[in-house]
Amino acid sequence: MNSTWIVLPIIFQMASAVLLLFFWSYIKAQKFLSVILSLVGLGISIWLFSAVYDGGMLVTQSGNWSAPFGISFVADTFAVTMVLLAAIAGFAVSVFATVSMNKARLQFGFFPMLHFLIMGLQGAFLTGDIFNLYVWFEVIIISSFVLITIGGKKAQLEGAIKYVALNLLASIFFLIGIAFLYGLTGSLNMADLALKVQEIENKGLINVTASLFLVAFGIKSAVFPLYFWLPASYHTPPPAVAAIFGGLLTKVGVYAMVRTFTLIFVGDDFLSLVLSVMAALTILSGALGAMVHQHLGKIFGYLIICHIGFMMAGIGMMTELAIVGTVFYLVHDIIVKTNLFMVSGIILKINGTQNIKELGGMYKNYPLLSLLLAIPLFSLVGIPPLSGFWAKLFFIQGGLESGEYILITFIVLGSFLTLWVIAKVWVEVFWKKGVNLPKKAIGRYFHELRQREKWVLLLPIVFLSIISLYIGLGAENIISLSQRIASELMNPAAYIENVMSQNQIEL
Repeated sequence: MNSTWIVLPIIFQMASAVLLLFFWSYIKAQKFLSVILSLVGLGISIWLFSAVYDGGMLVTQSGNWSAPFGISFVADTFAVTMVLLAAIAGFAVSVFATVSMNKARLQFGFFPMLHFLIMGLQGAFLTGDIFNLYVWFEVIIISSFVLITIGGKKAQLEGAIKYVALNLLASIFFLIGIAFLYGLTGSLNMADLALKVQEIENKGLINVTASLFLVAFGIKSAVFPLYFWLPASYHTPPPAVAAIFGGLLTKVGVYAMVRTFTLIFVGDDFLSLVLSVMAALTILSGALGAMVHQHLGKIFGYLIICHIGFMMAGIGMMTELAIVGTVFYLVHDIIVKTNLFMVSGIILKINGTQNIKELGGMYKNYPLLSLLLAIPLFSLVGIPPLSGFWAKLFFIQGGLESGEYILITFIVLGSFLTLWVIAKVWVEVFWKKGVNLPKKAIGRYFHELRQREKWVLLLPIVFLSIISLYIGLGAENIISLSQRIASELMNPAAYIENVMSQNQIEL
């Protein structure tokens, strides 16, 4: 079905960012406008999700250029789910930043850049053109580079250099892969590529091209052995920035990987083996990294890597059950990881440090707050019936179906190591004795905030915790959504037909 309204989330975020630039010197106005605009953006994303879920896939061709010659925008169930998750995370971080970020940092354009970043993410999810996906990735890199350097501290700049260097390297591999694809097929439209790649007899060339995309998306997703930039950079920016990074930036790489390896590079045993090996090593290296660190930001950063390995495992198995697990885990992980970095921000506000050896006594001094913070922590572990539990069942079922017993072993091992890490965090931060006195000067501490500011700081954590509880306790709805997405991904004929036949709408 044709609809130009597909691009509304992208245009709205761009307009929001531009509007906020006019209030560069008016921080209070930026705070208010960003929260309102993020809420409206969330409403638009909910509307688009409902339209696709109830009415089916939406497609439009920009500039009235028929596919495959123009740029297609495609809103299938997978794309609009990711658009909705980006809007949810963006709204939560926007609210959190109004109190957690100090004025000096906000004066460097945090809110406009946040909306530009969400625009880039939603553009990447909705595009149906592989080169346009590269363009949106560059928008994401530029916006995220500004965000990660806000404040200009030495640690931030060091982390930013590592982040940008590796992501630019990923862009080079991505661009070379696109050039190979265009040289082989003469097309950049993903639906058209799905048809033409299958006609190429030289599978060696296809595997080389697919490997270039795997390296590019692997760097962006932080998989083994390409993950070193993430734990070196994600703990350096303010918690609000780390939250949007931890929740969304690596997941756009996973999205791109799922999209390309279920649509364009399909059914190759060699690629499945490589993906499975990388997944197992990513799970292990991420879990071990989390075990040896004491800084909350680094612990959560390594857990991002570990759990990217779970999703990679689903892609490597390449069965419908495993893809259900990947999609479910993607939904769960975006919400939980965004929330966890905001949790680390609350702990920093209370104590002035994120070193767990210097913390303690949280449960004694803040019992209700501790119970709230326990929701994302134990959702991450996957304690039944919380959200992280259900996806792993599908990974195990998918592994049994495809005979991937070694991969199942790594998934179970990664789950137990995650439990060990979170138990350590809970004991060190919440249960052991401590006085929760400020350790370092970070601006205003939690106890110095007005009551209204405390509620504003906690509201996004409550909001995302409720969503996490819904994902776990209402798992049948998320399972149904994941099964529908997996079915569409594993049977892409409808996607291809809709894109190639809808050529009449002009933007």
